[in-house]
Amino acid sequence: MYHNQNTRIMNIQLIRNATMVVEYAGKKMLVDPMFSKKGTLARGPMPAKDWNWKKNPNNDLPLPIEDIIKDIDFVFLTHLHFDHWDKAAEEALPKDIKIFVQDENDRKVIAKAGFTNLEILSENSKFEDIQLSRTKAQHGKGFILKLAGQVTGMVMQHPSEKTLYIAADTVWYEEVENTITKFNPEVIVVNGGDNRFVIGDQLIMSKEDIYKTHQAAPLADIVVVHMEGVYHNTLTRQALRQFVNQKLISNSIIIPEDGETIQL
Repeated sequence: MYHNQNTRIMNIQLIRNATMVVEYAGKKMLVDPMFSKKGTLARGPMPAKDWNWKKNPNNDLPLPIEDIIKDIDFVFLTHLHFDHWDKAAEEALPKDIKIFVQDENDRKVIAKAGFTNLEILSENSKFEDIQLSRTKAQHGKGFILKLAGQVTGMVMQHPSEKTLYIAADTVWYEEVENTITKFNPEVIVVNGGDNRFVIGDQLIMSKEDIYKTHQAAPLADIVVVHMEGVYHNTLTRQALRQFVNQKLISNSIIIPEDGETIQL
């Protein structure tokens, strides 16, 4: 495990949904780019919160695509669902940019789109002097998990930085707890929109899952993203703020708006 000597300031900018730009150890990483304009993506399965078949995403990007991808050093794709990777991102990114994917199936899909600098994330990957460790994730509960498919998270470590854990699309379960125990991250990013469809259980973290994450890592800053970006999100920022205030943990839970940059 890394021991931080001269801790830098980490910047995490939420773009929209799960799309983020993370500045870490002097490098810029783009996570799960969904660049489509408001209402231009498929409706997908019917969301749980209403019976209207609306198109995604809910909102436009908070800044131009060219500004988002400027000086990006590498990309991390947790999985390839439409709200984490879309045609607009495929068209905007340079084909030689470094991209980490979760498995061979995803690598083939991204390679077919013309990208040439691909690597399957492992438990011992690197980008220059940044340590990257693949982590397990569970994209749902019950039968919906089989439909959701595979996803991976990642831990980032560097001697001059706080340890960062990007949990990705996962519910709270034992492997999230195991990752926290193993790496002791000081910053955790969770996808917390409590996404649901009309049938089936949750797909990503609920407010109760976020609270369990805090209980497992009470000293960590927990940044909650993947909120209000697509129509099957059911947990709003306002509802989560009310919940964390009631639990007296608002100092530990950070809920950024689209376009907002958090310094940690």
